[in-house]
Amino acid sequence: MPDDTDLNPTDLHPQDAQDAGTAPSTSEADAAAKEQLIQLALSDLQARRAELEEEIQTLSARKQQLEGEINASFAGQSDAIARRVKGFQEYLGGALQGLVQSVDNLELVMQPVVVQPSPLDQQAAAATTETTEAPAPAAVADTFRPDETLIRNNLERFLGQPDFYADPWKLRRSLEAPDTALLQDWFFNQGGRGAQPSRGSRPRNVLLSAALIAIIGELYGEQFQTLVLAGQPERLGEWRRGLQDALGLSREDFGPNSGIVLFERGDALVERADRLEERGEVPLILIDAAERVVDIPVLQFPLWLAFAAGPGETYDDDDLL
Repeated sequence: MPDDTDLNPTDLHPQDAQDAGTAPSTSEADAAAKEQLIQLALSDLQARRAELEEEIQTLSARKQQLEGEINASFAGQSDAIARRVKGFQEYLGGALQGLVQSVDNLELVMQPVVVQPSPLDQQAAAATTETTEAPAPAAVADTFRPDETLIRNNLERFLGQPDFYADPWKLRRSLEAPDTALLQDWFFNQGGRGAQPSRGSRPRNVLLSAALIAIIGELYGEQFQTLVLAGQPERLGEWRRGLQDALGLSREDFGPNSGIVLFERGDALVERADRLEERGEVPLILIDAAERVVDIPVLQFPLWLAFAAGPGETYDDDDLL
């Protein structure tokens, strides 16, 4: 039996020869398929790599942009502020050194202390001297010292017969001695600012106020306005009628732009008085005896008279609430 190694391919069976011829073709197909798969995988990896590289470039550009913004908005400004603070510190240090040198060069000399009496002490000493030499004159407020003669002449004239045909804003009625005494105390002792006891009724207080308005009108002319605070329309009506009769006025003389303004509330009166002073005019404030409290802002104005109700005066039930 011959050895297998001695067989000639031509001696093989035809089917074996066909199988032997197709074996290499199958291996090449497999290799081609693998190569194709590898190429596809490489293509996919290369595409992914390109995408990643593009994302990395985008992120790098964004990072640089953010770093630039941070440097511009925080780090850069912080550095600029630090430089300014450093420069100010250097300037301040140099200024302080210059100040110290200037102080060192000063020649300090102790000045003798001279104690002089104050003007109040001098006035007290002068008053004591005058008291020992002659009786002291009655106190006169500085505000009305230049017009003392005119005021006293008017008060004396008011004690005489009434002048029913006097010009408007002149007193057409007469006063009693207690009325003029009250006005003298208000002018010359209180300086035109203070409370006085009521004359016993609203009509008598209104008459006394009319005399005061007539005198102030001669002193200030048209540069003043009378402001009356009474709190209720009925009281204001009594004031309007009484002043209208005593001064020969008309209804047109009562209003915001006239000589006399009537108020129910103190804050509105104060606001009006402020506006008058802003215009360079003088407000004369009259407060009815039924007003139990005088608002503190009223005290700042130069001319005001508040009537203080006496124990024997009676008011409506609303006044006692």
